[in-house]
Parts: sequence; C-alpha cells; structure tokens
Amino acid sequence: MLLRTLSLALCLGTLLSGGLPASAQTKIKAVATFSILGDLVAEVAGDLAEISALVGADIDAHTYQPRPADARALVEARVLVSNGLGFEGWIDRLAKAAPFKGRAIVATVGVPTLEAAPTPGHNHAHGPDPHCWQDVGRVRLYVANIAKGLSEADPANAARYRERAELYDKRLVELDTWVKQEIAKVPAEKRKAITGHDSFRYFAAAYGVQFKSPRGYNTGSEPSAKDVAVLIRQVRDQRIKALFVENMTNPGLIDQIARESGGVVGPRLYSDALSGPDGPAPTYEKMIRHNVTALVAGMMKN
Repeated sequence: MLLRTLSLALCLGTLLSGGLPASAQTKIKAVATFSILGDLVAEVAGDLAEISALVGADIDAHTYQPRPADARALVEARVLVSNGLGFEGWIDRLAKAAPFKGRAIVATVGVPTLEAAPTPGHNHAHGPDPHCWQDVGRVRLYVANIAKGLSEADPANAARYRERAELYDKRLVELDTWVKQEIAKVPAEKRKAITGHDSFRYFAAAYGVQFKSPRGYNTGSEPSAKDVAVLIRQVRDQRIKALFVENMTNPGLIDQIARESGGVVGPRLYSDALSGPDGPAPTYEKMIRHNVTALVAGMMKN
C-alpha cells in the first residue's frame, strides 16, 4: 500500500512539474513558407514542434498563390519561418490577412547576400538574390537563426533546440567539406553548367562553378528570343554539355537549348523545393548531395 501511494505521488509530481516526455507535451505549431525551410525547422525542432510548409515539395514558391488553408494554418501557428529577401513576395500580405500573431523568424537575418542577376530584358539587378540556401555555409546561419527564434518562442525547450542545432551544424560542416571535395574532382575549365533559372549564384560563389541561365532568379520572368540565342551561342562556343532543368521549372527552354547547341540534359536538379519523400531530394542534405553528384557527372562531359 505504501509503495502504491509513493508511486501515485511520484506520478502526480511529474505531472505538476511539467516533466512529461516530449511526445506527451503540447507541441508548438511552426509554419515554414516552403519545403526547404520546413526541413531545416524539423532538424532543429525535432518532436518538439508540429511543422508544416505552406509551399510543398516540387512547387515553385516564386509564383505560389496562397490558399484559405494557408491563412488558417497561420492563425493557429506560434512560429512562422520565412526566407526573406523578397523570395516569398506573398507572405507579408498573407500573415496580415490571417492574421498571424506568433513569432516571425526570418532565416536570412545576418546572412551575407549577393546581388541578384538582371532579369531578362533589363540591364540591372533588383536587390539581393534570395537563394542563399544553395551555399551550405550560409545555411549554417539559417539554422542558428531558426534555433534562436524557436528558443525565444518556446523558452522551456530552449536548451534542446540549441543542442539539436549544434548537432545539425556539425553535419552541415561535413556536408560543406564534401561538396568542395566533389567539385574539386572537376578540372576548373570544365566547371560550367546551364540551368533553367538563375538560382545557383550562391553555389557558384561558394564552390567555383559557372552557371548560365535563360531566366533570371524569378521563374516568373521570361527571356527574349535574343537572350536564348545568345545563350545557345555561348553553349556552343564553350562546348558546355551540362544542361539541367530544376524540379519546378518548365523544361521547354532547356530542351530547346540542348537541341540547338548539342548539349545533354542531365538529371533534374532541386533548387527552390525539395522532392517528395520517395524522390531523390526529400531533405536539404539529400538535395545538396543529389545536385552535386548530378553536376559533377554532367560537367565532366564538358
């Protein structure tokens, strides 16, 4: 009887002290604007949060049109994680309309940026390029920002967010080193590739690969016939064989360039969205490894 009484007292004490296991605690609801950010948030939060992404796998966040369900998700959310730098031009309006009253985390705060490439038909760029996640080193800052924001939104679990972020950061350091080692296998003069839109400027700067694209950084822009003709001449003159279509880009232009230049279209790259769970890029780490493997194989043909 005494043991039973002590057992009940211990259970009651655990309940009152908030010592429930994570699975029994109320998870905070965190919304990420697109799939890549959703994966980064999941790595930091683990089972402490219920995570959703407004723009899912294989969907283009540049041209996304929010739905009523997105507004409902923001109303219920305690945390909203966005990329910033104009990548999700619709998110501020959506958050205001919902309305969202939780903590907003902008993942690119403090991340060094590059100037965006000029939009086809214009001779000047329009502010910073938002695709910072193509450089693994910059993503380490994303993760630090996410961990800080989650810790402030959920102070009781701050230590666990920091611990998970530190473990993930170590994996990112290893990933960054691997990318550099793989790219180094390609002779410098062969490190050239063509992609559907200009989303790899950070990858180019970090890892020494030259990219050309018929579109600017926004997939909603359309190049002129003159722009495409110039690119085809460049591909021919430089004998670039590595041509790639991204998972959320219309393949028509790249197919045309390949036909008229003698290039070869390689495996699909993942630039602004992850693949579905059964695809080759369901997480950020797998996305980077898939892209690098495809790029190296394609560039070696140049």
